[in-house]
Amino acid sequence: METKKKRANWVPVVTGILRKGEHIMVGLRPEGKNLAGQWEFPGGKMEVGESPESALKRELQEELSIEAEIGEIRLVSSHNYGETGIILLFYEIRFWKGEPKPVHHSELRWIEPEKLRTLDIPDANRKLLDQIISFLS
Repeated sequence: METKKKRANWVPVVTGILRKGEHIMVGLRPEGKNLAGQWEFPGGKMEVGESPESALKRELQEELSIEAEIGEIRLVSSHNYGETGIILLFYEIRFWKGEPKPVHHSELRWIEPEKLRTLDIPDANRKLLDQIISFLS
C-alpha cells in the first residue's frame, strides 16, 4: 500500500527591511516567543485575504508604530521549521511616518548590513545573508 506524503503546512511571512542611510533596522525577539533572543527584520504572517503589501503595512504599524510606504520586493525564499514551511517575502522600506518604537521587540537597532553576520538571526534569514547584504550594498 502506498503511503501518502504529508503536505507541508505553509505560512506566508512578509518582512520589511527598513533603511536609513547606510543602516538597516533589526529587532530583538522577546522572551517567551518563538526564536526568542534572535535578531530579525520586522514583519509577520499574512492574514487570509491580505495582499503581501497590506499585510506588511499592518505588521509595521503593529510592531513599530509607523506608517510605512512599502517598497519593492527584493527577495523571496522558503524555509522549514519542523513540519511548518514558511514562504518569506522581503520588501525594502525607505519611507515611513513616525519614529519606530519597539512595541513587539525588546530592542531595536540600526546596524550596517555586514553586522548581520555577527548577530544571532533566524536560520531562514541566515541562509539568505549573502543575498540580503548584496542587495543592500
